[in-house]
Amino acid sequence: MSAADRPDWATIPNLVTLVRLALLLPVCLRLADGPDTLAVVLLLVWASTDWIDGMLARALDQTSRTGQIMDPIADRLGLVAIVLTLALADLLPWAALAVIVVVDAAMAVLATRAALGGRISVSWLGKIRTFVLMASVFLLVAVAAWAPSLVPAAQALVWVGAVLHVGSGVDYIVRARRAPAAAPAEAGPPSRR
Repeated sequence: MSAADRPDWATIPNLVTLVRLALLLPVCLRLADGPDTLAVVLLLVWASTDWIDGMLARALDQTSRTGQIMDPIADRLGLVAIVLTLALADLLPWAALAVIVVVDAAMAVLATRAALGGRISVSWLGKIRTFVLMASVFLLVAVAAWAPSLVPAAQALVWVGAVLHVGSGVDYIVRARRAPAAAPAEAGPPSRR
């Protein structure tokens, strides 16, 4: 089946994104029991699917509108679920969870329409924010499993990610508010896929 004949949703990268969503429950359940080696491995697999789906989309030329919508939803939903689980396990301050959730909610209300309409694109700040948040959450789980004395340092890194999240959220909202009603995206689609 050629790319022109296949439905927009029927791509290998979209399948990887669905795997990321399916892995979320086992990751959170394992984290809720207290981080251990299996939790670290599951979290690493979950996080790596975000990189893999984007790489496959570019390598296989299987970008899709469905992927552009699903990928950021899977990222945000996954991160909030994992951070919530870490807060429930007393590894992360509830205030950090509140910052992440409030910013995500504000972006959902104030910037989603512009992003889905292709009027704003992912910024470098947004990419850096995502990397720092994902890396800091992973490090927090790894040190909780293997070097508990380093948990405060990993928590501080999560706070750096939360501050970047606020800055990125404000940037997206400002750009969404300034974007003309029917303008094309500034620098590409709303996601790397």
